[in-house]
Amino acid sequence: MTAPPHPGTGTAPLPAARGPLSGAVLARLGGDPAALPAADDADPWGEDLHLALHCCYELHYRGFAGVGDEHEWDVALLGLRVALEDRFLAALRAAVPPGDDVDATVAELLVEPVGPGAETGMTHHLLRRGELWQLREYVVHRSIYHLKEADPQAWVIPRLPPAAKAGLVTVEHDEYGAGDAAGMHAVLFADMMRDLGLSDAYGAHVDTVGAETLAEVNFMSLCGLRRSLRGALVGQFALVELTSSPGSERLVRAMRRLGCGPAAIRFYDEHVEADAVHEQVVRRDVLAPLLRTEPGLAADVVFGIRAAGLLGDRLGGHVLARWAAGESSLRRPLDDGPGR
Repeated sequence: MTAPPHPGTGTAPLPAARGPLSGAVLARLGGDPAALPAADDADPWGEDLHLALHCCYELHYRGFAGVGDEHEWDVALLGLRVALEDRFLAALRAAVPPGDDVDATVAELLVEPVGPGAETGMTHHLLRRGELWQLREYVVHRSIYHLKEADPQAWVIPRLPPAAKAGLVTVEHDEYGAGDAAGMHAVLFADMMRDLGLSDAYGAHVDTVGAETLAEVNFMSLCGLRRSLRGALVGQFALVELTSSPGSERLVRAMRRLGCGPAAIRFYDEHVEADAVHEQVVRRDVLAPLLRTEPGLAADVVFGIRAAGLLGDRLGGHVLARWAAGESSLRRPLDDGPGR
């Protein structure tokens, strides 16, 4: 039997358009030389804008099947991408309260909400009463990032001062399996997907997820690819590493309750311990030296933390509202979803 492809190999299929912007981008990737539309009226939270951005960003990662590498530096696509980014960034800055107190913002992240009404996130739902079809949908949403885990953050490495760079690379080294390809977090996630009966093919689920999911990953790519947003990317990175351990622990317990196998459980079990260590590294060896060297980045770090938190809340709100209504949170329900 042939081994399943590594999630880091191959290219993604082109997704289906969701409006004029994404349609024009996809047409150009398919060889249509027509002029691209303006982005002036695009909904900064909408399906069309975020699919268009996703397609533009993917050219800087592994590309699309049948699309030439020269499209990565297509001047027209780059111009449209900047216009789309500007609309998205403006909406985020309008929605996120400004601040520059990194210590206070980080301290807030380290406090797990408790009490009635506090435990409302997706991992709390999955732990307490989630069904297997909901867990599988959750994994599909997360696959858009986790099948290329740590790649968006790698863009920021050459843009950091030496001490902060060394700290961030320490964490990235773990994300990439500490030298063992089989232990890469993207590979462990792919193992989990197969154990849950889901396709782990790179890009297979882009058509299935909505703008809320794409926006989370688009924000990572946006901050990674703009040197001016290096502080925001570090903030986003800090949010993930400082908060994921408790959520991962809840997912491990949820999976055990639902009877999932060891390959499924291993990914989140790995993150319970790893991210508890990464929390200390990020605070001591990334944030502290970065702000000592470039104190003017404090406001950008706070923006990155808060914007990533906002986008996570938007996704969680969408998913939980659909599940509460007995509906799939995906654009195309899985074969074991509600009503199936």
